[in-house]
Amino acid sequence: MIDTKQLPRPPQQTFASPAEQREYNKQQLAATFRLFGKHGFEQGVMGHVSVRDPEFPDQLWMNPFVRTFDRIKVSDLLRIRFDGQLLEGNGYIHPGGINPHTIILKARPDLNAVAHVHSTYGTAWSTLNRLLDPISAEAAVLYERHTIYDTYRDGERENLAAAIGDNRVIIFKGHGIFTVGRSVEEAAYLFLLTEKVCQVQLAVEATGQKPWQLDAETARHISDSNGSEKSRLNFQPYYESIVHQFPDLLT
Repeated sequence: MIDTKQLPRPPQQTFASPAEQREYNKQQLAATFRLFGKHGFEQGVMGHVSVRDPEFPDQLWMNPFVRTFDRIKVSDLLRIRFDGQLLEGNGYIHPGGINPHTIILKARPDLNAVAHVHSTYGTAWSTLNRLLDPISAEAAVLYERHTIYDTYRDGERENLAAAIGDNRVIIFKGHGIFTVGRSVEEAAYLFLLTEKVCQVQLAVEATGQKPWQLDAETARHISDSNGSEKSRLNFQPYYESIVHQFPDLLT
């Protein structure tokens, strides 16, 4: 029996300078928009993803307002100070995204990325006012790491930052899903994973049968062992695929 824990793994990402990390983050962010567009997560102007600048922690990079995900490139991204001042880039600051993103990043210096777009299955699940069950290994990643929040009642500002706690995912009632991470890759992968988990549970429950669940100890172990670095690695095949398909996103 091979001890897989002893097998070599890809090293963690390191950077020679903040400028190098900034360019890397912007590439991951642009790729995220292309992926989200490819998966059909775009609905009009309702969607935004951001990453904190590695040199200036009171600044973030975000998609411009009224710009389709399918065409976003590195050069389209906006650098915005937390007070709303546009520092770099051509375009309009997203009025629906700037407040929740800046408030969360202010309140949580350990987080660097935030994602919220209007995906089909996440939105469908959000109408049920229920947490997701650990019915698969993928769903168990979210076990005791996601919560429900009412944006219509409590807004998307300070109350949202307080509600996050140590969760990875927030289900907005009747609104969709919202993910956070220490990197763009983590926030993006968690969004893709949560959307799929919602799809699977909706499909299983449509059979009219009660789905099987992992026991709490096993689900908790899976959740605890799937940290930021695993999410970063899980995002890399998506990144490789989308860059191969749309190399212009890096320009």
